[in-house]
Amino acid sequence: MNLTNLHPEWKVEKIEIATLTGERARSAGSNGRIGDHGKNCSVRIARITIDGETGFGHSGQLTEELAERVIGMRLIDLFDENGRLHEPYRIPLEYPILDWLGHRQNTPVYNLIASSERASDSPLVVPCYDTSLYFDDLHLQNESDAVALLKEESEQGLAKGHRNFKIKVGRGGRHMPLWEGTKRDIAIIHGVAEAAGPEGKIMIDANNAYNLNLTKEVLAAVADVNLHWVEEAFHEDDALYVDLKAWLQARGQQVLIADGEGLASPYLVNWARNGVVDVLQYDIIHPGFTHWLELGAKLDQWGLRSAPHCYGNAFGIYATGHIAAAIQNFEFVEYDDISIVGMDTSAYRVENGLFHIPNKAGFGLDYDEELFFSRVRANGWSR
Repeated sequence: MNLTNLHPEWKVEKIEIATLTGERARSAGSNGRIGDHGKNCSVRIARITIDGETGFGHSGQLTEELAERVIGMRLIDLFDENGRLHEPYRIPLEYPILDWLGHRQNTPVYNLIASSERASDSPLVVPCYDTSLYFDDLHLQNESDAVALLKEESEQGLAKGHRNFKIKVGRGGRHMPLWEGTKRDIAIIHGVAEAAGPEGKIMIDANNAYNLNLTKEVLAAVADVNLHWVEEAFHEDDALYVDLKAWLQARGQQVLIADGEGLASPYLVNWARNGVVDVLQYDIIHPGFTHWLELGAKLDQWGLRSAPHCYGNAFGIYATGHIAAAIQNFEFVEYDDISIVGMDTSAYRVENGLFHIPNKAGFGLDYDEELFFSRVRANGWSR
């Protein structure tokens, strides 16, 4: 970011924080690790006031003590010489500060971070996928009924503009007998792929519920599917990834290996650089946006792909769309259909598998300020 646009007298005047609540369009079931995710969601939003103007955004790990230290600081002192926020301020404050900068300069965040040749007055359009296909079928005894249910859910996504889908797999890892659950995974992958059609890209995510041989069994059984990547098949292990990559290449099966969300191995980036992982998926909220600006540039340089993880955080969906402008090999926005009361996302839309990010100032989201203030009083704080 260009620091010459930061006036040296702009100072942080106020920080307020509150939790806003909402719900998913449809309750989400289990995955390979844990039980039902449910329908209710929340997002922790901070409002920052600098030079009389405000910016809103998700805030993680922001304490009242940190807020008190930041109040009165010059905005320019929060950044390093490369135009990146200093580490202590990133996860707590990067989103409201970026939103503030966008509003002050009357431009979307994606233009603040894009290279000059990629900056545009037009809305940004990037691929996305529906990430809502969880284990919603565990109550069903019959495999065909389970397939019908997941096909119906994917058709709901198609009706909302999606063309690409990620399917949770790994039913046999915990929630069903091993082979019965694996057979159901395979049948559901085929069913969703049929609903999506030949142009729809399919991703599968086992949340580490497979092992290497189970992964091969499933991939061999769905070789007729337009399978784009396999995600978190098993816990990160370079020896197993080398084996899986060689097996896929020997078969001529063009499936990418994706990993990186959650408690990812610290060696994962190096393994990717060595060619055994194709897509990195660190979370857009933690380690966050600024981290992704730095990591995405490295992955582009190495010819690797970026697909920031975002599930369960409504703000992160929209932030992921903006960061695509700074990453050449950006894959998809992970779209979790959530509505948060008091956060207006209507300027965004999904159409034909593409996420349209509006040419609006900041992150392009509007907030009900009266409701936000009531939430500050009820469950937040102000400094």
